[in-house]
Amino acid sequence: MSEPIISVANVGKKFGGLVALKDVTADFKEGQITAIIGPNGAGKSTLFNILSGTLKPSTGTLKFRGVDMAGMPQHDYVHRGIARSYQITNIFPNLTVLENVRVAAQAFQSRLNIWTDRNAYEDIEEKAFAALASVGLSERVGTPAKFLAHGQQRALEIAIALVADPALLLLDEPTAGMGPEETREMVALIEKLAADRTILLVEHKMKMILGLSDRVLVLHHGQLLADGTPKEIQANVEVRRVYLGQNDGYA
Repeated sequence: MSEPIISVANVGKKFGGLVALKDVTADFKEGQITAIIGPNGAGKSTLFNILSGTLKPSTGTLKFRGVDMAGMPQHDYVHRGIARSYQITNIFPNLTVLENVRVAAQAFQSRLNIWTDRNAYEDIEEKAFAALASVGLSERVGTPAKFLAHGQQRALEIAIALVADPALLLLDEPTAGMGPEETREMVALIEKLAADRTILLVEHKMKMILGLSDRVLVLHHGQLLADGTPKEIQANVEVRRVYLGQNDGYA
């Protein structure tokens, strides 16, 4: 059996006197789409931020491909192969689609060396175009990002993450604010991207999650309530009691 791409063991997180996570242990297999779900305040965002390096756990360990990530700055997570999107779209609205991705590609390659001419990096433009092709934005390269539809802006943010060529892509509510059609397009994009990388996502749309994911983790009050296939999660009486009945559609 292959080693997990990322794993957490007895991870906890406190914010002052508030316990946001307690003793969460989970291994994430390479090549799978895993969803993290739970009611509001369950600890989803906290766990997600720990997995991406945005937060450091108060207790427990985090390993990526067997390497202990404790104490590493967030940019090291990116350079080791972990990239993420955010719940709120995080782009430069006045830059073009291509410029948004090119800036990210140059930052990743040069580590923000402002004295290096971008033309010295021959593959930056190629990486930017490849990332945009991956998310279906090749025809919009010259469009200012603020003029994209909401779903296209979310796709642009994913393209920005892809220039780092991550082995693990974390998506924070990738369909937030989308209607049914944009949601279906995002699901198709995630399925396409999953052919080449491992994907973890936080989402609230249960019909989408159960149809898309290979595995689902359910958090409740900061603890791991259930971990299994979508069918196993649907059949779990306790999960249905605390969560599944609250949101059961694309809308």
